Amino acid sequence: MQAYLTLTRRELASYFMSMTGYIIMAAATLLIGVSFKAVLEPLQHVPTLMPVTELFFNTLYFWLVLLFPPAVITMRIFAFEKFSGTFETLMTAPVTDLQVVLAKFSSAFLFYCVMWLPLVACILIVRSYTSDVTAFDAGAVASTFFGIALFGCLFISAGCCASSLTKSQAIAVMISLAFALSLLILSFLAGQSAEDTSWKGQLLSCFALGEQMRDFARASWIRARSFFFSVQPFSFYS
Repeated sequence: MQAYLTLTRRELASYFMSMTGYIIMAAATLLIGVSFKAVLEPLQHVPTLMPVTELFFNTLYFWLVLLFPPAVITMRIFAFEKFSGTFETLMTAPVTDLQVVLAKFSSAFLFYCVMWLPLVACILIVRSYTSDVTAFDAGAVASTFFGIALFGCLFISAGCCASSLTKSQAIAVMISLAFALSLLILSFLAGQSAEDTSWKGQLLSCFALGEQMRDFARASWIRARSFFFSVQPFSFYS
């Protein structure tokens, strides 16, 4: 456990000691702010019964923050170690392969969670100025963040796998983005065949990212649990 914690602190510190980490957080903060502004502006004139959390994930900016940063966060995890020649030193240290993988995944996931903290600030600011205390239901907000975290586990796992396949950080990013965009395309196809009851339609429905996120935004925990178990094999594989 001590070796795992030491490796996690080392990897997490590398994000905050490099300019890349701050650029990622700045870009994510900008996109989250723009997305939240795009959601709230129409509500000044037209009321809606849809939860604000559901309106938020329907914006393009939300999916940009969800899909692209994990690829950049994980691009250096293994690729940079191989490129700099420190990978052999790390693997010959008194640590197990499992500890190395878990530490790198945990550090990337923790940084991913920190990247989403501006969304909490946006919610608290709007909640403090709105006259409707039910505008942001605590259960729906918690469920939305839970969904964001699980999506993060999926894409970070894919990014770790991509980074372990090459010495080039650029190639690792492209592989990770190809995986993310493939899931996005499958999600679009699943939306087009939502009423298809054949086995192909049922299979595509497993990749309906928008529907899964809608369940989280509405705090529909039954389908949320099914998505949780569906992403665990990806997390374990990394």
